[in-house]
Amino acid sequence: MQRAVSEYYARRATPFGRAGDFTTAPEISQAFGEVLGAWCAVCWEKLGRPDPVLLVECGPGRGTLMADALRAVAQAAPAFRSALRVHLVETSPTLRETQRRMVGDAIWHDDIATLPEGPVLLLANEFLDALPIRQFVRRGHAWMERHVRDGGLVELPAQDAPALPDEAPEGAVKEVCEPALAFARLLAARLAAQRGAALLVDYGYGPDAPAFGETLQAMRAHETGLDPLAEPGTRDLTAHVDFAALAAAASEAGAVTFGPLPQGLLLQRLGLVTRAAMLAQASPRLAGEILSGAERLVASERMGRLFKALAVCDSTLGAPPGFEDP
Repeated sequence: MQRAVSEYYARRATPFGRAGDFTTAPEISQAFGEVLGAWCAVCWEKLGRPDPVLLVECGPGRGTLMADALRAVAQAAPAFRSALRVHLVETSPTLRETQRRMVGDAIWHDDIATLPEGPVLLLANEFLDALPIRQFVRRGHAWMERHVRDGGLVELPAQDAPALPDEAPEGAVKEVCEPALAFARLLAARLAAQRGAALLVDYGYGPDAPAFGETLQAMRAHETGLDPLAEPGTRDLTAHVDFAALAAAASEAGAVTFGPLPQGLLLQRLGLVTRAAMLAQASPRLAGEILSGAERLVASERMGRLFKALAVCDSTLGAPPGFEDP
């Protein structure tokens, strides 16, 4: 399945937006990238205005979020815009070219391990859900692992498995995303040593995560719930993010975490609704589209509750914007 994910992003020139397979928050509203840019600017102030500072995005898509963030901070926080250096973590050559046209002056990386030294402000929107998972199934008194064989699934005794619950009902499925946990540990160690903050936004489970469940699915042309084994490399594969596990991994590696919060709550605290109203007033012809986009991002029955936001910070920063105690 990991190879299928890599092939998908290598093949699809435009997986995002109405003409693609799915739509992400930056494509729905420019206010999303703008308020996340402002979030980074405030964190930069809390860090003591380091110059230079790395502004990093993991999984930048078409570059829309970063382009909106840079435009906003250039207007509202020019000193921060002057101090920041843009770094994008992207493995797809096709998407890198698209991002180059959107963002321009940036340095690309395959993973965060190659980022240069220095304070970091990192954004990752719908990045973790695309990382490969392992699925374990409880059979009798043991855990089996699902493997893909000849286009189907087979269950084999779990080998080199992560820590799994000793007790589980028959047929229970436990999903573990080891690359996401490794990312959280590496990021946290980096922030603890060199300072900074990260904002991870994705759909998934919060502190109330169910103990078991199967969430792996495929998506194409905005149709969800497709068979993840069919037509490998042609469909987007995703699984819910376990934010509680991410927070635990980051804390163990030396960082401080805040949240996760529902995306809608965080965006409202950061002023997205107000910003969208300003954009609508400035563009009356597009007002309906602008306001409906904002509502889609914050409403509990839409993306506002399913999507979560987790902040990972060095211990000196304190609560970042939107995560302060009410």
